[in-house]
Amino acid sequence: MARSKSRWVCQECGFQTWRFLGRCTGCNTWNSLVEEPAVDESLPARARAALAVPAAAAGPRALSDVPTEREMRIPTGLAAVDQVLGGGLVPGSVVLLAGDPGIGKSTLLLQISEMMAAQGGVLYVTGEESAQQVKLRAGRLGIDSPHILVLSEQNISSVEERLRESRVKVAIVDSIQSVFLNELTSAPGSVSQVRESAGLIASVSRAAGVATILVGHVTKEGSIAGPRVLEHMVDVVLQFEGERVRQLRLLRAVKNRYGSTAEVGVFSMTERGLMEVDNPSSLFLGDRLGKLDYEKAPPGTAVIAGPDSNRALLLEVQALVGPSPYPGPRRVANGWDGNRLLQILAVLERKVGLALSRHDVYVNVVGGFDFSDPAGDLGVSVAVATSYLDRSVDPRLILAGEIGLTGEVRPVVSLERRLKEAARLGFRRALVPAGNLPLPSAIDHMEVIGIEYLVEALAKVMPGESFAPARARIDNETIPTF
Repeated sequence: MARSKSRWVCQECGFQTWRFLGRCTGCNTWNSLVEEPAVDESLPARARAALAVPAAAAGPRALSDVPTEREMRIPTGLAAVDQVLGGGLVPGSVVLLAGDPGIGKSTLLLQISEMMAAQGGVLYVTGEESAQQVKLRAGRLGIDSPHILVLSEQNISSVEERLRESRVKVAIVDSIQSVFLNELTSAPGSVSQVRESAGLIASVSRAAGVATILVGHVTKEGSIAGPRVLEHMVDVVLQFEGERVRQLRLLRAVKNRYGSTAEVGVFSMTERGLMEVDNPSSLFLGDRLGKLDYEKAPPGTAVIAGPDSNRALLLEVQALVGPSPYPGPRRVANGWDGNRLLQILAVLERKVGLALSRHDVYVNVVGGFDFSDPAGDLGVSVAVATSYLDRSVDPRLILAGEIGLTGEVRPVVSLERRLKEAARLGFRRALVPAGNLPLPSAIDHMEVIGIEYLVEALAKVMPGESFAPARARIDNETIPTF
């Protein structure tokens, strides 16, 4: 009897080999290779071939001859979700929603189902729970709609049949790692099963014009589980972020063929489900808005504006600087890029004269927001400098600017939008790059000051303080000899 062939498939990147390896040579991940039978994968390919576009319609056409159709959108009923999607769900599109376990993905999808049920019906496919468990969660959220069809099924072929028969406008599959294709003998969640199941669902959805949302698991490193090709097969990739111990949830678009990837949806987890945050800047700033009338703000704090989206956000950044008892000082960044923090500290020491080489530096973006916009460089620099010098700043000051290695303050994008949001919340002064001035229009009730170098910005923030850009100041400390 001939011995059946098998292969080893990496569950992280999809790399295949005919023998076992301790580490995947494709993504360098240890212990990620799983043995799977080498089956004829032309069977699922033939299943998808029936859904292909006819040959007459699939031929090449001149771009100028392609008819244009008005893009139709299906609103989800949640303004923050529609904003991230670019205006709503596009019929026939496939959306991948990923997030940590327990973050609230199923809760969000049930709320979307309730909003969209009256617009043509929703098919909710659950492969991880029974229909009764979904009913219990819906009851806690106060959801009881006859237009939501619940299907507890893992066989993707059965899901395909129900999707064709139900004639709904929206379908939800929770999750793509729990369904399987009979033609493949590997376990659900394996690379081959995820790839083929997602491909079949995408083909059916596009042929039937059904907007489909797939729920995806994430690995312990935070990336989407399954083959990398999964993200290329879908039209939109959404990341649902947050910490289960906090109420704040953030919805981002990692990939979006129908809109911008710069939008961010902000939600708050409550007993009644996820609630949209209408004014996220107030949530992130917290009690900082109540201290705008104070004479001085605490040392080591600054307010930055960003990121670049249709709705600018104001965030408070905090820094703590203190002498280090160890030969290698610590640099800790929470919500900010650690490598960028090291660059800012080098500029502060070499170009401004702050002796930070023997001090621990901690930087935190308040509210758990992961901020990556270079426009926050100036705010982080001011927070670190004021903490080191123990100086207070104007509580009504907003900062925006990218710091270069030579100490210059470089221009940022969408500055006017950021400043208008700051003026609306009560901030009255702004330090911005001189290269962004003049602005297209004046900002009411705000003094906008243009600066060219970081030293100039610190001098305006802390009047009377002297800096020595040419040489780092030691402040009467002795350099230890080894």
